[in-house]
Amino acid sequence: MKRAAHLLLPVLGACAGSAKPFPLRDPMTVDPDTKDVSITCRADPAPDDKNRQTCAPLEYVSPFIWDQVDNVVFARVSRGLAVDVSGEARNVNSMDEVADSSWYTNRPRGEAGHDEAPGACKPEDMLPEPADVKDEEWLIDHGKDNGSTLGFRINIKGKGKYMLKADDEGLPERASAASVIGAAIYDELGFNTSCEQVVTLKRSQLKLKPNLVVYDNEGLSHPFDEKALAKALDSTTQLGDGVVRMQASKWLPGLTLGPFRYIGVRKDDPNDVVDHADRRELRGGQILAAWLDHWDAREQNSMDIWMASDEKNPRSSPGHMVHYILDTSDTLGGEVSVDELSRRLGHSYNFDFVDVFRSLFTFGIEEYPWDRAEKIEAKKKFGYFSNRDFSAGRWKPLYPNPAFLRMTERDAAWMARKIARFSPADIKRLVELGRWKDPTDVAYLVETLIERQNRILARYFSKMSPIGDVRSEADKICATDFSRKRLVMISTTYRYKAIERGNGQAVELPVTPGEDGELCIQPRSIANQAGPEDDPSRRVSIEVTNGTHAGPLVIHTYDLGPKGQKVVGLTRPEH
Repeated sequence: MKRAAHLLLPVLGACAGSAKPFPLRDPMTVDPDTKDVSITCRADPAPDDKNRQTCAPLEYVSPFIWDQVDNVVFARVSRGLAVDVSGEARNVNSMDEVADSSWYTNRPRGEAGHDEAPGACKPEDMLPEPADVKDEEWLIDHGKDNGSTLGFRINIKGKGKYMLKADDEGLPERASAASVIGAAIYDELGFNTSCEQVVTLKRSQLKLKPNLVVYDNEGLSHPFDEKALAKALDSTTQLGDGVVRMQASKWLPGLTLGPFRYIGVRKDDPNDVVDHADRRELRGGQILAAWLDHWDAREQNSMDIWMASDEKNPRSSPGHMVHYILDTSDTLGGEVSVDELSRRLGHSYNFDFVDVFRSLFTFGIEEYPWDRAEKIEAKKKFGYFSNRDFSAGRWKPLYPNPAFLRMTERDAAWMARKIARFSPADIKRLVELGRWKDPTDVAYLVETLIERQNRILARYFSKMSPIGDVRSEADKICATDFSRKRLVMISTTYRYKAIERGNGQAVELPVTPGEDGELCIQPRSIANQAGPEDDPSRRVSIEVTNGTHAGPLVIHTYDLGPKGQKVVGLTRPEH
C-alpha cells in the first residue's frame, strides 16, 4: 500500500487550495506493478491432467447479464446508500500524469505513427492475401463461443492463432473497420490492445478440424461444422470471386484469466493496489469512448493476462498481470437489434432511471436526442454515429461503468489533452486502416471524428489549463498548449502571461510562443548559491495563463543555479 499512498500525495496537492510544496525529486514515471510476483500454487485439475498445478491468479468469469443487472440496479442502490469519498484519481504523479504501468504506457512526445502494421500489430503479424495462401493452409481449431458475431479461430504455422469475426450482416465493412480503427486509437493513446486487422480469404484456404463444439450465450453447446462455417462466411462482407472480408484478432500471449473489473482490485494479484475505479486512465476512458461512440465499453470487453517469466509454462510463477482493452467493433456506428435502443446509444443507458423520471414529470413533452436521431441515407452502415446532439460531458455507454461514474474534471481534461495529440492527418491515417472501398466513407468518418474531437476539447479546455508536456530545455522551461495546437479558440485569443513567485517576489517572465502550440518561458535565477539544493528559498512557482477562460497552469520548480530550473510538479486550479 505504500505505492498507492505515494501516488496519492501529489493528487491531493494538485487539488487543494494551498498545496504542500513538492519535494525535490523526479516524478514517478514507472509503476512497479509490472515486476514479477509469485502466487501460491494450488491444484487445478483439468480433464486431461488431474494433477495439474496452477501458480497464477484465478480466472474470473463475467456473465454479461449479471454485470448489466449489477451496474444498472444493485450498484446504483449501494452507491445511493454509501458516502462517496473516492475524490480524485489515485494513480496520478506530481506532473498530473499517470505512470507507465501494466494498464497504460505513455507514448514518447512527438511520436509519429507506427509502421505499416495497424495498432498493436507488428509487420510479421499481418496476414497475407488469398493469392499467397495455399489450400487448407489455415486450420480452424475452434469456433467462436457466445456473442452476437459469428466467427472462428484459425491456427497458422509460423504466425500463431487468430480469431476471425464476420462483419454485421447487411452492413459491409463497418464492424471489421471499426475494430481496427478503434484498437489503433486505443493503442496510440497508450492502452494495451490486441492486434486487429482486416483480412480477406477464400473458403479453400481453410481446413476445418472435425468434431468442434461452440457454446452460445445461454451456455448451450452446438457443433461447429461445415454448415456453421458456411453461415459465418456467408454473413460477412462479400468481395466477389469467393473472397470474403473479416476481422482478424491475433491471440494474446500468456495465460488468459478473464476480464478485469472497472471497480475494486484483484485480491490474488499483489501488484494490484489501486481501486480500478480510481485509476485515471480508466476514468478518463469515458471521454475516449465518447469520441468513438464506444458504447460497449464494459468489463466483458477487457482481458487480464498472466505473463509468466517461464514462457513455456504459462501457469507458473513468478509473473505479472497485463490488462487489455478489447473489441472496439461496436464503435463508429455499431447498433443493437432493437432500433429504439440503437437511437438511445450514447445518450442514455439502456434503462436510465433519470430519463424515466424526467419523462414522467414532463408527461413526455420534452424532446430527447434520440427522438430526433436520424440515419444519413447514404451512410446507413454508420447507424446513428454523427455530430448531431453530441456532447462529451453528457455521453453515456450502454449501461453504467463504475470507473466512468467516478470521472472528475481533471480526469476528463487529462484525456482531452491526449486526444488533442491527433491531428487531422493522424485521424485520416487511422480511418484509412479500415480499408474502405468507398472514399466517401473515409471522408465522412474523418469529418465526424474531427468535429467530435473539437467539441471535446472546447468543453474540457474551458476550465483547466490545456498546457502540458512541460519540460526543462537548457535555461528555459517549455510546454505545449494543446488548445492552441488544435486552434480550439480563434488564434488571436491566445495571449500568454507567466508570473514567477519566489523569495517573496512576483515577477512577470517573458513567454515565447512557437509553432504547433509550443511555448517557452525564460525564468530568472533567485538561488542562494550557498544553500542546499532542496532549501525552501530555492522553491519557485510559475503561473502560466494562455488568455482564454481556462484556469492557470502552475509550474513548481527548484532553482538549482548553474543547473537551471528543475520542474518537480504541476497544479491546475479550476477557472
